[in-house]
Amino acid sequence: MLDAIRSLFAAPRTSERESSAPPDVDPVHVAACSLLLEIAYADGVFSPEERAHLEQVLERHFSLPLTSGHRLIELAEKERRGSIDHFQFTRVINERYDIGQKMVLAEVMWGLVLADGQIAEHEHYLTRKIANLLELEPGYLSAAKARAAGQS
Repeated sequence: MLDAIRSLFAAPRTSERESSAPPDVDPVHVAACSLLLEIAYADGVFSPEERAHLEQVLERHFSLPLTSGHRLIELAEKERRGSIDHFQFTRVINERYDIGQKMVLAEVMWGLVLADGQIAEHEHYLTRKIANLLELEPGYLSAAKARAAGQS
């Protein structure tokens, strides 16, 4: 009985949290896309330029065709809305990405911020916060921003 009560207050195990994604969807893709959507919405608007940039990223970095990319965006949007913080997403990425993959993700985040031609203060703050949760040093983030700006 006591164990049943404790289980009500315990944090869900990783497998329980990740089970909301269909089995054919990689949880790291959902986590990364959810974080990218957080950044896209940071200024209050998910612009057409940001959407186009996100779709290109999903195709290029995750090798997803457009229809699968749209499905991932829908799933990630649902996960993002149901989350209470960014840790559930950064935890998945920290478990599965090496430093090089995290750097690419940081560059993608900055590319998304720069996609609409302006950097809102909250976009800048959120990108730095997520990079910190991903255990990226400030120098790595600056390099990622410079590379993303060079591609714009």
